[in-house]
Amino acid sequence: MTSPRVASTPMSPSPYLSSYPSRERPAHEADERTQLVGWLDTQRATARWKCEELSEADAHRPVLPSSPLMTMAGVMSHLRWAEHLWFEVVLLGRPAVGPMFDEPEDADMRVEGVPLAELLDDYDRQVAVSNEIFAAQSLDDVGRHPDFDASGASLRWIMFHMIEETARHAGHLDAIRELLDGRTGHY
Repeated sequence: MTSPRVASTPMSPSPYLSSYPSRERPAHEADERTQLVGWLDTQRATARWKCEELSEADAHRPVLPSSPLMTMAGVMSHLRWAEHLWFEVVLLGRPAVGPMFDEPEDADMRVEGVPLAELLDDYDRQVAVSNEIFAAQSLDDVGRHPDFDASGASLRWIMFHMIEETARHAGHLDAIRELLDGRTGHY
């Protein structure tokens, strides 16, 4: 079976972001802050793009037998809560609230019954908050939450981690999407 290649298409508008991040890589000569946010935005946009034109049933359909929570919807929810954890909780020291901190384990990926559109709106809203936090902090600022060992991490470290985290899950989304309907493509 041949998988159709999908051309790059613009992202759906978001009421939370003035413009959705591009899937284009940042300029080679850009400064460090521009590189960091550019690479993270590229991965965010790629993850979000993988959910375009996806049916509600497919968004919640598990395709990996060993990982039944690894659905398109579950991964997008996890990415939303990972941004919340690192930027708001670890870096700023805000309270650790939300499904990522609840029982059972992986509660942030247990999203059966939550519409994909709602999860994507939540993600967009969190990306906007994370971007505001990034813009207001020095790359050398370190986390402030007293209960997390990772609070010693600098914003620079957090940005590298979020690029890695989002890129890894964008790869999961790419594979899941191909297994769901054959749709492939990146950047």
